[in-house]
Amino acid sequence: MIDNDVAALPETTEGLIQRVKRGDARAFEQLVSDHYRFIYKTAFRWLGHTSDAEDVTQSVCMRLADAISRFDGRSKFTSWLYAITLNAVRDLQRSHQRRSRQIDAMATVTREEMGPEQEDRLRVDDIWRIVRELPEKQRDAVLLVFGEQLSQSEAAAIMGCKEVTVSWHIHNARKSLRGLL
Repeated sequence: MIDNDVAALPETTEGLIQRVKRGDARAFEQLVSDHYRFIYKTAFRWLGHTSDAEDVTQSVCMRLADAISRFDGRSKFTSWLYAITLNAVRDLQRSHQRRSRQIDAMATVTREEMGPEQEDRLRVDDIWRIVRELPEKQRDAVLLVFGEQLSQSEAAAIMGCKEVTVSWHIHNARKSLRGLL
């Protein structure tokens, strides 16, 4: 049974978190409902496949039930949720690698091999697919800053590093992408 103090907490994310920590299943359901699309969009941006993004989203929702007790409020809830989502993405990627499956097939095309009409056909989706093939830290920095439009400071908090390190990863990613495009 839920006491009256818990039920009286506001329906803000912070209020829902407090209610979940006290065992309120309805508050957990609401918290997941409020952030489900956020989790899915984040997973999809990293993975590029609907089914993989759905799998990660379900995994994060299940993990959230246990992990919420460790949320201490020092960062924004969405930053903390990003980190959990990225860990689930990496887990799925490692699982795919162990099973010898690739996330996307990527054709390496150099700028010299492309004619002007081919360059025009290089779609945004193709660029994001190439970005997903970058080394992990470079990929994460690019997707957080350019894909999710977070500041480098917010990206640093999610990645667990300093802001200057995010800048360095983006710099290296640009060099890598120039070579691939």
